[in-house]
Amino acid sequence: MAAAVLGRGRWRPVVVAVLMVVAGVGHVVANTEGDALYNLRQSLKDSNNVLQSWDPTLVNPCTWFHVTCNNDNSVIRVDLGNAQLSGVLVSQLGQLKNLQYLELYSNNISGPIPAELGNLTSLVSLDLYLNKFTGVIPDSLGNLLKLRFLRLNNNSMSGQIPKSLTDITTLQVLDLSNNNLSGAVPSTGSFSLFTPIRSSICKRLNDV
Repeated sequence: MAAAVLGRGRWRPVVVAVLMVVAGVGHVVANTEGDALYNLRQSLKDSNNVLQSWDPTLVNPCTWFHVTCNNDNSVIRVDLGNAQLSGVLVSQLGQLKNLQYLELYSNNISGPIPAELGNLTSLVSLDLYLNKFTGVIPDSLGNLLKLRFLRLNNNSMSGQIPKSLTDITTLQVLDLSNNNLSGAVPSTGSFSLFTPIRSSICKRLNDV
């Protein structure tokens, strides 16, 4: 009997340690994502205090307004459309590994689109239209193989449309109109299924 009791005593600290490690993983992820979003807040000018609830001292960002998390307290949505924000995006946004929706349309955000957004491989919708973005469309956006909606229209972007975007077979809506893009529109890969709208660089998948 003494041996059996001793055996249980030896295992108990191990079980506790494992539980602590598992619980700690979600906490670390949440803190990393909170830090990334707080970096975004610091890089933006928020005249209407839309981001006032983005408090970095909280355990995770899941209680912040305009942020949605899954059951694991990982950020899956950032909804900041039409919020009268200005400033620039930050590379740390690429750390939001489970992000599915990044909605920043109808603001006054400027500067380049960070190449690190190509790390958001769970992204379904990227809406950056009606801003003041400049520079080229990052080639890394071709890594977003779950993307269904990509709207970058009404900015001041230049350069050519990256051929890497033709690898995204899930695209349903692609709008790059009203920019300063040059060169031919790719016609291979998923782009071969698109139908042009009003002869602009704005395309939508066929219903067929």
